[in-house]
Amino acid sequence: MAQSDASNQTLELAISGMTCAACSTRLEKVLNRLPGVDATVNLATERATLHFPPGALTLDAAKAAVARAGFSASEATRIVRDQARAEQKAAWAIELRHFWIAAALTLPLALQMPAMFGLWPGGETQHDLVPRGLQLLLATPVQFWLGARFYRGAWASLRGGGANMDVLVALGTSMAYFYSLLVTIAGRHDLHVYFEASAMIVTLILLGKLLEARAKARTTAALDALLRLQPKMARIERDGELLEVPVESLAPGTVFVLRPGDAVPVDGVVEEGHSALNEAMLTGESLPVDKQPGDKVFAATVNGDAVLRCRATGVGASTLLAGIIRLVEQAQGSKAPVQRLADRIAAVFVPVVVAIAGITFAAWWLWSGDFQLALINAVAVLVIACPCALGLATPTAIMVGTGQGARAGMLVKNAEALELAERLTVLAVDKTGTITEGKPAVTDVMPAGDWSAAALLGAAAALEQSSAHPIAAALCQAAQAAGLTLERTSDVRAVAGSGVEGRVGARRVMLGTPAYLSAQGVAVPDADSTQLSSEGKSLVVVAIDGAYAGVIAVADRVRSDSAAAVERLQRNGVKVVMLTGDHQATARAIAEQVGIAQWRAGVLPADKAAVVNELRAAGERVGMAGDGINDAPALAAAEVSFAIGVGADVAVEAADITLVRNSLHGVADAIDLSRATLAKIRQNLFFAFVYNVLGIPLAAMGMLNPVVAGAAMAMSSVSVVSNSLLLKRWKAGQ
Repeated sequence: MAQSDASNQTLELAISGMTCAACSTRLEKVLNRLPGVDATVNLATERATLHFPPGALTLDAAKAAVARAGFSASEATRIVRDQARAEQKAAWAIELRHFWIAAALTLPLALQMPAMFGLWPGGETQHDLVPRGLQLLLATPVQFWLGARFYRGAWASLRGGGANMDVLVALGTSMAYFYSLLVTIAGRHDLHVYFEASAMIVTLILLGKLLEARAKARTTAALDALLRLQPKMARIERDGELLEVPVESLAPGTVFVLRPGDAVPVDGVVEEGHSALNEAMLTGESLPVDKQPGDKVFAATVNGDAVLRCRATGVGASTLLAGIIRLVEQAQGSKAPVQRLADRIAAVFVPVVVAIAGITFAAWWLWSGDFQLALINAVAVLVIACPCALGLATPTAIMVGTGQGARAGMLVKNAEALELAERLTVLAVDKTGTITEGKPAVTDVMPAGDWSAAALLGAAAALEQSSAHPIAAALCQAAQAAGLTLERTSDVRAVAGSGVEGRVGARRVMLGTPAYLSAQGVAVPDADSTQLSSEGKSLVVVAIDGAYAGVIAVADRVRSDSAAAVERLQRNGVKVVMLTGDHQATARAIAEQVGIAQWRAGVLPADKAAVVNELRAAGERVGMAGDGINDAPALAAAEVSFAIGVGADVAVEAADITLVRNSLHGVADAIDLSRATLAKIRQNLFFAFVYNVLGIPLAAMGMLNPVVAGAAMAMSSVSVVSNSLLLKRWKAGQ
């Protein structure tokens, strides 16, 4: 099987005609036989995802392969998805009508059921409470009209070289029906007929399929909610008037207007105005986020109580919301490693069940000499067996889990990442932008002599106002926040990595590191800088007209929730190791502040990946959380990687799980969600296996009536899907 890589093409197909795990397993085998193709088939989403080298496969060739397996396919584009949803609603109405017709035809036959359980005296007479001719008339449309789907599915499966659930249902109900037909035609009133068994089995399975379809539809509720978030219209200003235009007409660079309460139509940047936006639908955070010129806004978020003018930066498929939808669809269509056992069993399940039914029939006939008893027990074996539950156990839980993750601002790239996250024992975290806010800010202004804090900060900010350095930006932002008016500068000269000097108004100002100013002959008191340095802060020493004027401390602030998130991770058995390129003092101060015992300072980007590999070599299951380009090698080296915030594009690309909100709590939430999802998968697989392990032997031993077996089979898949839906109770931060 070809392994997919970044250079491969991907084709997603919507599959029609799959009814159980045996179908998806067989189709997956057929598709993987195509040259260079690596395919996965998901029964719950009815999707096939194919990865292949460029030019190795065409859509027509893929559809032909699907047809050879006994199914039909179409390319799963967004338009096709929308059409499929409309078709599903129409099909649901038809299925519901067919079930009620089947129920109405079967109800008179069901009057004979108490006699079969010995609940009425005189069972022989009561079994023919409904005349046999009428029983035949009632059962025939149920068997061949309303149950025609099982014959069609069985034929398509056998023609494709396999066997699925439809084969079991068609074979079992046909045995009961045709035996009853022959007894009726022969006029053998001394023998029982089982029209009620065949009709009720079909009716109960139709009911089970209805309930299963409804439950499966609820597993995609989160994705449907995301799709509904996409605004249809946008407001632009033209000739002094606000005009509503379709969102599709917006192009990058278009200026759009947000009125109070408006949903943001596309991703953009604020150009004018101040407001607070509700981003809960993307990040899971309930508190509004303040926005001012230069800040990013995202499609589907909701503006607060002020007008904003924004410039579009991402439209159509390039918006954050569109990316979230793609990732959710991708994750819901992927397959977790834990599914492999169920797939291997499903591949041989139906042939084994047919063989067991044959052995049951022969054994009972030889042992008891009762052909009817042997036939009924064999039918019960065929009907009780259900590979559907095995096929739905994993994907339904994955669909609900990834949907809940998306609601909480966690975007899972694939099911394997969700499975592996629960096993992590160590989380390596980058400091800047992950534990800290990633933006230096002024924390202390300590003037000397007659200088005031405002004068010291104003002189430093004026000298740095034309610089793009992060520390310069922090000084200017602090001056702006203090309402200072910056003087004009001249003769400004920067010394890379050390400092800057020039004239601010009539005064000569110099600023830089303590070492640089000391080298320039400025006497820098140790008392002012020792304490600040020990706290891990960067120091900007200022000299005015050649004399020491004070020191300004700049630091990358620790996020307000980092300490709580670290404590939560460690409480849940995940050790946290901090990696940073900063010097020892800063690393130590930050680590102590958030409660991290293990940390590495002065670590280059390539070295971060080496540390991750070192931890893995020591037997740890290592995750990595970061937000920048320099984190990409380490993210790729980890077993599960987390991109904090939207992050740099390359970080998001390398990460398995993207956290839309900027918080380490998102990593803890992802691990919690992984544990909850895997717990549901294990429960589902246990129930599916136990159901068949117990049910088939009981049926073979004659302890299950075929109708009871049919009801149990119909409800087994419903129970698995319903158990998966309990994941909707999961909430972030628990």
